[in-house]
Amino acid sequence: MIDSDGYRANVGIILSNCEGQLFWARRVGQDAWQFPQGGIDSSESPEQAMFRELREETGLKKSDVEVLGCTKQWLRYRLPKRYVRRNQQPVCVGQKQIWYMLRMTGSESCVDLAVSPKPEFDHWRWVDYWEPSKKVIFFKRKVYKRALTELEPLLTKTVE
Repeated sequence: MIDSDGYRANVGIILSNCEGQLFWARRVGQDAWQFPQGGIDSSESPEQAMFRELREETGLKKSDVEVLGCTKQWLRYRLPKRYVRRNQQPVCVGQKQIWYMLRMTGSESCVDLAVSPKPEFDHWRWVDYWEPSKKVIFFKRKVYKRALTELEPLLTKTVE
């Protein structure tokens, strides 16, 4: 779903472990790391999309995680001009995202990056909380920092 301003509705997933580290995944065949994320279908709520994307990209089910909360509003980022596909209609200039903070309650052995016919990721690891906001592709850094800043209190409440 692309809105009238050209932003694609999307969910972002920040998955933590009980030590407060975050799930960080490498895109297939690239040296590019990011959080799981994906588009919201027209028939889905953001939460339904989040659970679908979680399953497709990590193999984790609803029963493997606890939802700690989400951002209060859409967080947006614009794509650099070279990434905008002008030949597609409607033109997508960026993403607007609701970000979710989850805690893994299941076993790490439940992670299966190959559960989908076309996997997004080929490797994953746990990283320190702020590392993703410094290492994700440059045009996503501000939105990562905003999401991590807004959702950090949810995680620190549960880790203490």
